[in-house]
Amino acid sequence: MLKEISRSKGVDWNRLSQIGAAYGFTSAIVSALALAGVAVSLGVQNRQARADQVQGIRSYYLELVRLELDDMALFQPVWGDTDIVDPHEQKRHVYADLMMNYAWMGFEIGTIRASLLRDMLAGMFTGDAGRHYWSRAHTSWIASSSGSRVGRRFLAIVGEEHARAVASGPPARSPVASRPAAVPRAGASPALRASVGALVGLGAGLALGSLLRNRR
Repeated sequence: MLKEISRSKGVDWNRLSQIGAAYGFTSAIVSALALAGVAVSLGVQNRQARADQVQGIRSYYLELVRLELDDMALFQPVWGDTDIVDPHEQKRHVYADLMMNYAWMGFEIGTIRASLLRDMLAGMFTGDAGRHYWSRAHTSWIASSSGSRVGRRFLAIVGEEHARAVASGPPARSPVASRPAAVPRAGASPALRASVGALVGLGAGLALGSLLRNRR
């Protein structure tokens, strides 16, 4: 066919060469876009798989906390020796840990902005329970969350608000009010199960939407 074309008169070989080069360039662009689409798809799948893993880990953690709250005397020693003797203080420590994890998950995915986080922490560190919690737990938080940019930012905000609260003066003390005697029931109270169940659902929902920590 090329021979027949070459015998023809008036064939503009330069024009044909330009057309061929244009088609080749277009084909290269299409191929590059296709490869980019495959790469993006694999990246999305990888992030989704990672998000599923995080969801499972956090849900399992919240389930362990629920069991601990159901029977502090039985399960708390599994975590090791503690200087927290009072049962009410032990439960406040666990609750503070749940609240801090809630703040972290919300800050991680952007539903809790820095201004709201600071407001939450300011209230938390007003009392001695919140201050005691952070003094005991900040080392483990640094070890687990300082590997990402968002984690370092979160830790910086918590550290700043804790230091600001300590500098403002002694913590406010809220004595535990006595509770009326209740009829003994098997298992945890409905209110406790409902509140912890809500936290479990909230943690799972937040983790599912997270594009994971330590990836930023």
